[in-house]
Amino acid sequence: MSQEQSLLHRILDHANRPDPYPLYAELRRTPVWHEPGGPYVISGFQDIEQLLHDPRISSDSRNLATAPGDPLIEAVEAGENGGTGGGTEGGTEGSGAGMLPPGFLRLDPPEHDRLRRMTHRPFGPPHSPRKVHDMHADLTAVVDGLLDRIGSEADPEAVDLVGAFAYPFPVTVICRLLGVPREDEPRFHTWAEAVAASLDPDPDAPDPTERLRASHDARLALGGYLAELIEDRRHHPGDDMLSRLASGDGPDGPMSTIELLTTSALLLVAGHETTVNLIANGMLTLLRHPQALERLRRDPGFAAPLVEELLRYEPPVQLLPQRTPLTPVEVGGTTVPQGASMWLVLAAGNRDPEQFRDPERFDPDRRDLRHLGLGSGIHSCFGAPLARLEAQIALSRFAARLERPRLLADPPPYRRNAVLRGPRSLPVACDGVLP
Repeated sequence: MSQEQSLLHRILDHANRPDPYPLYAELRRTPVWHEPGGPYVISGFQDIEQLLHDPRISSDSRNLATAPGDPLIEAVEAGENGGTGGGTEGGTEGSGAGMLPPGFLRLDPPEHDRLRRMTHRPFGPPHSPRKVHDMHADLTAVVDGLLDRIGSEADPEAVDLVGAFAYPFPVTVICRLLGVPREDEPRFHTWAEAVAASLDPDPDAPDPTERLRASHDARLALGGYLAELIEDRRHHPGDDMLSRLASGDGPDGPMSTIELLTTSALLLVAGHETTVNLIANGMLTLLRHPQALERLRRDPGFAAPLVEELLRYEPPVQLLPQRTPLTPVEVGGTTVPQGASMWLVLAAGNRDPEQFRDPERFDPDRRDLRHLGLGSGIHSCFGAPLARLEAQIALSRFAARLERPRLLADPPPYRRNAVLRGPRSLPVACDGVLP
């Protein structure tokens, strides 16, 4: 195995999940890293940002011409397509059965633009301009309720802030927003984990065939579950996104049943998986930087710049292993051929010294911060305004109410996923929870 090949495998190795940033620094030494038969890996900020805005770069895995025998590329392609070859329609129309095709994040214009536009009507401006803003009081109440529970039920000498706080908060929010019963979380939690695991191009994962089978089964189960909810909303609409999407009251008309299923699945899974990481990474970073924690405790307004720097410093989505050129594209003096697998390492770009001064330092006072923590271009994070607000409220209330929180494990145990990187648990001790 060559040194370059071993570098990519080390980046994907779970043992390096607590601190992949020295490996990203090695990766940036080569503008376009490529091993014959493997992906083209891009790690510089300017190159990644330009590619995210380049219409010649496709997000649709049907355009990927996989190099036979490469396990990294095959794992990504199989995880995205589930062995069905992709597609936006197929034999599941009207039934909720069969393999869910890709959501709009895995589509190109014009299909992507139409579905994203339709999804945005009940979520944000111009049609729902105050949707996220008006959630502030409810979000704060959910956060304070979770902290109250920690104060009354948890052992202050051993609190898992992921299980007790960072996970249940965004799950509760996305359930309310979509109109999914919160009590169904134990059902869709397993499905969401399996779907998220399928995004991880880990060549050393135990039994990858079983992982793909689990992802396939999870998508089937999730599709059936959402089909029942959507049918109920069509007959008994409420003030939630599922009801609005099912009504199809916009100029584009209604989504097809399969489009509604895939969009709902995307919102449910992506609507909490990444925010859990953002909040957990944020609490870990604050506990490692006590001066920032104390400043946030004294000044809740500090949360806004702090979250922006956090999105740069510890982004919840580390890499995008699912891009391909529709025509040969030159990047950093290297020609990436049409149909090749292209990986964009957002977390490496976010610490590019050519873009950021002292990039390895956590500095919420940075000015004119432009980061890749929520993507960029047409596929930038759909829920970015909500994710920002959730993180600001969660971190500011965490700082204000937990008395002298202290890490019990540093580094904490991490999720296996290299794409969606974050702590699996965050054990802390504290002196109590302020009322």
